[in-house]
Amino acid sequence: MTPTLRAAFDATVLVVTAYFVLANSYWGVLFFAAVTQMIQHRRMNVEADFRWLLGSPVLPRVSVLVPAHNEAATIEASVQALLTLEYPNLEVVVIDDGSTDATLGVLAARFALRAIHPIYRRVVPTEAVRALYRSQLHAGLVVVDKENGGKADALNAGLNVATGELVCNIDADTILEPDALLRIVQPFLASDDVVASGGTIRVANGSIVRSGRVVTPRSPRRPLPGIQAVEYLRAFLFGRLGWNRLGGNLIISGAFGLFRRDALRAIGGYQLGTVGEDMELVVRLRRDGIERRAASRVVFVPEPVAWTEAPESLRVLGRQRDRWQRGLLEVLWRHRRLIGNPRYGTLGILVIPYFVLVEALGPIIEAIGTAGLVVGFSLGLVNLQVALLFFLAVYGWGLLFSFGVLVLDDLTYRRYLAFADRLYLLCWALLEPLGYRQLSVFWQLRGTLSALRRRSGWGDMTRRGFSIGQDLASATQARTHA
Repeated sequence: MTPTLRAAFDATVLVVTAYFVLANSYWGVLFFAAVTQMIQHRRMNVEADFRWLLGSPVLPRVSVLVPAHNEAATIEASVQALLTLEYPNLEVVVIDDGSTDATLGVLAARFALRAIHPIYRRVVPTEAVRALYRSQLHAGLVVVDKENGGKADALNAGLNVATGELVCNIDADTILEPDALLRIVQPFLASDDVVASGGTIRVANGSIVRSGRVVTPRSPRRPLPGIQAVEYLRAFLFGRLGWNRLGGNLIISGAFGLFRRDALRAIGGYQLGTVGEDMELVVRLRRDGIERRAASRVVFVPEPVAWTEAPESLRVLGRQRDRWQRGLLEVLWRHRRLIGNPRYGTLGILVIPYFVLVEALGPIIEAIGTAGLVVGFSLGLVNLQVALLFFLAVYGWGLLFSFGVLVLDDLTYRRYLAFADRLYLLCWALLEPLGYRQLSVFWQLRGTLSALRRRSGWGDMTRRGFSIGQDLASATQARTHA
């Protein structure tokens, strides 16, 4: 073996080891912060009954914005469920973003829509609005019919039409728990420096859904959505809860988030032409608030729950993770001046560097490490014992965090009551590092290459959909939203 090859291998080992130490140090601090934040949060809220707010005059008006593109299969149940949320001062704004199916017809027939004069302030530019409708059955339901412009453009149109002090952005196929708005509004009532709050997203695959409600939560029985259920719990109850204490969140899921309407309008709403519009919006909100010395805090609240359908095929899941990685890199590049910038406090010094070093560069380092291990083993640079020890260290450390989150969830919110559900989650946590993790790295690498090539677009996201009065529907709908 040449000295050059040996030096290259040693350098690879050094880089991968340094990354492993750095990433796991970040995760260890995050997990400790999440646990302490959960203890404090539960101590303050365990006895709270938020339903007293139902008759309170201090509750701000909330406008729920629902962008819909070819959602005829699920839109009726989704809107009906939103109209029955436990929140008294509620407006639901559905934005039909140029659907080519019967989405608008379903809404018109079910909710007795009547055309109204389109009088509103067009603060944020959008594609043309063709018509506005109001329901004759529910005064708080408004439907916007507009030319197709993508999800961000649809949300901007809803932002123009909405009358609420706060706007809640959700996906058309998201299922909110009845008290979700009462809980997610809490940070705004407690402090004036909050510009956004987000709740927990859980995987609905396998659960029993009736009339737009998850009536019996169940952990997924299939491996692919089951592993995603563990991922989601780890992302929210570990990651985002930890960032509450360490400098604030950078991401509020596009499936469920609450924002100050005036703050969104002040920064021009959602950025068009991006694939990570939800993260980009939050970073811009925080950056703008810090630069103007105005409100800039983004809070994660664990109790409000929204249920969503996770992809059940590798093809669809791969496209999703490719898109997420492209969105992440796009946002980090767009706001690169924040990286390590002390002007932005913990956002610039701690939060943004984490997303650069761990989330953006992580897949590249992991791929290099895996390839280096294989090459080193084949050339006799690494013996079997060392390779197994390295694998067990990585596998065991990841399991520790996953198990910790499952225990944390079980001790606090315990959405899954049956022992079998918790056992399934444990099994999916054990299986995640064995193949799924490597696939995730491959998809993220593909997304990185796509970002370098400046590829845009969402791709086709096929979902099975939720039916009324049954489990997940057997009907399939294709959703192309870009």
